[in-house]
Amino acid sequence: MDIAQFRALTRKKKPPADLAPALQGLLWDAKGDWGKAHECAQAQENRRGDWVHAYLHRKEGDLANAGYWYRRAKKPVATGPLEEEWEAIARALLDEA
Repeated sequence: MDIAQFRALTRKKKPPADLAPALQGLLWDAKGDWGKAHECAQAQENRRGDWVHAYLHRKEGDLANAGYWYRRAKKPVATGPLEEEWEAIARALLDEA
């Protein structure tokens, strides 16, 4: 799946069940449901889920908590626009899928 196909999934009522939880989290975030996005990120207990978790706490404004999750994900703390980070995470996770 490429990024355009992934973005198209935001128009669906909910993410496909066979999609990894971290990617589901990004879709819920794009749909404006931070709570569901957070649940999905927590459900994927690895660095991919940790990276989405970090992004979500950064978006929330909880930078100390975000920093913890960036460290767990072994990723640098993002400082650019949230939209760019969302796309970078999505592209990386899709490439790994």
